[in-house]
Amino acid sequence: MLLFAMVFLLVILQSSTGQFPRACANTQSLLRKECCPPWDGDGSPCGELSRRGSCQNILLSQAPLGPQFPFSGVDDREDWPSVFYNRTCQCQSNFMGFNCGECKFGFSGPRCTERQLRTRRNILRLTSREKDKFLAYLNLAKNTPSPEYVIATGTYAQMNNGSRPMFRNINIYDLFVWMHYYVSRDTLLGGSNVWRDIDFAHEAPGFLPWHRVFLLLWEREIQKMTGDVNFSVPYWDWRDAKDCVVCTDEYMGGRHPTNPNLLSPASFFSSWQVICSRSEEYNSQQALCNATREGPILRNPGNNDKSRTPRIPTSAEVEFCLSLTQYESEPMDKMANYSFRNTLEGFADPRTAISNLSQSGLHNALHIYMNGSMSQVQGSANDPVFLLHHAFVDSIFERWLRRHRPMLEVYPAANAPIGHNRENYMVPFIPLYRNGEFFKPSRELGYDYEYLQQPALSPFQEFLTPYLEQARQIWAWLVGAAVIGGIVTAVPAGLILVYQKKRRGTPSEVQPLLSESEDYNNISYQSNF
Repeated sequence: MLLFAMVFLLVILQSSTGQFPRACANTQSLLRKECCPPWDGDGSPCGELSRRGSCQNILLSQAPLGPQFPFSGVDDREDWPSVFYNRTCQCQSNFMGFNCGECKFGFSGPRCTERQLRTRRNILRLTSREKDKFLAYLNLAKNTPSPEYVIATGTYAQMNNGSRPMFRNINIYDLFVWMHYYVSRDTLLGGSNVWRDIDFAHEAPGFLPWHRVFLLLWEREIQKMTGDVNFSVPYWDWRDAKDCVVCTDEYMGGRHPTNPNLLSPASFFSSWQVICSRSEEYNSQQALCNATREGPILRNPGNNDKSRTPRIPTSAEVEFCLSLTQYESEPMDKMANYSFRNTLEGFADPRTAISNLSQSGLHNALHIYMNGSMSQVQGSANDPVFLLHHAFVDSIFERWLRRHRPMLEVYPAANAPIGHNRENYMVPFIPLYRNGEFFKPSRELGYDYEYLQQPALSPFQEFLTPYLEQARQIWAWLVGAAVIGGIVTAVPAGLILVYQKKRRGTPSEVQPLLSESEDYNNISYQSNF
């Protein structure tokens, strides 16, 4: 009864309110190209009267892009979000949101000054009560209209350049399914023509930061919907698994007894309807997905093409991936070799880091293994296993960040595929986030992983940690250099001593190694390596 009441209340309130903020999905905002809604706290745009933020022109990156997308001015996602808006709220201090009404990730409190750290946990280690609560939240999100966001059902040109808005309501869960579709959809070129080699969230450097933001925003929406401010998405540690252990009615839905491609009727996920799964249909119509229901979730784990994905990824493959020192390498797409990102994403062999498009590794392998809705990029987020999977992929990204401690400059600033440079804004998020802003440890963003947690360090230990890690990495070289240096120095020193003994004729047992007048402090051994 309580669940019904919550859903009913939100349905009533929805007209008063992410992809496109509801407050900006109107003719006036589109024609003015401005999305600076008032903050409820003081009624001023972006909460300016309370010094939360102000309405500012968007500064777009001018860094050159890679050659993968040979067009300009044909896709609404180019230079996001400038086709729709060129002025948005720029928030100050720790404030965030399309109207600066929220706190940045990792902060809370009335003035967003209180640090907070949530823990993402292994779903198989949750108590029955915790697990049931997570599943209930998923189902509630699937049946609760988003109070703050709507989706676009047409391109900007189809909206007559803003004079005829084309938006519709959507539930909270499907909002994120639609965003994942929109960021990875093909470019519509008119007629029956499309350009497929484009993706603003995959096959390039932004893959890991983009999905990191996706999960953080998803958690934030669940927290607001339920009032459970401590909620965090669980992960599924699939390393070395023999089968899909979360594909049971106790967790994410078991196999249907008579149709192996469907979910068990004992799971409420069997009643879920998917959206945005018919990319060829949208392309032929030169249309966007409008969130029309398209049938049940499909899943047949393990009955995939074994020649492409023989099994679920292993611990050894993850460890090899983590050993790679380069985050990205030329050409910064799915052909990149020795790239941590490309190997983790699954376009490079997880044993050699050489690009191999005939195989699917790590992240991609799990998608293919699920053999259903999750196996098609644009509609993969329809299956809630997507969340568990990407939370674990993000944890591997986190392990790499902690092990290698890269500077921000390691993330490519230029020449990456469209939308993936460091300073590019991520499609299709409003408020705006740059790729480089999420190339940093998760604890700075307010969350950690259960299996990565370590005892708290003192400030002095935190100061020393990066230097100790660097010393650990080069320790073998230092020892080798010291040994070689000792040998190189000892041989000539020994020859000199022999020569001196012969010349002076002094018995070796009484000849001092150094005379009393020599300065010990000026003696040094140097070696170059």
